Amino acid sequence: MKLALQYVNDINGKTKAVQLSLTDWEKVLSKLRKYEQTLRIKSDLTEAFEEVALLKKSKEKQQSLTEFLNEL
Repeated sequence: MKLALQYVNDINGKTKAVQLSLTDWEKVLSKLRKYEQTLRIKSDLTEAFEEVALLKKSKEKQQSLTEFLNEL
């Protein structure tokens, strides 16, 4: 994604801010939301696989899918 950026500098030439068009900002926000959603899904899957591994090692009686759904 190519963005038309404008840099805002102070009197010493140090960059203090970046400006971009509202259209470009909305594109950046949309992409950020997609990345956040992907990260959330990956995190949830990692947690689920860790739970499955723990259940497989556990000697306790495991709950069936039917039992789980009946609790809902």
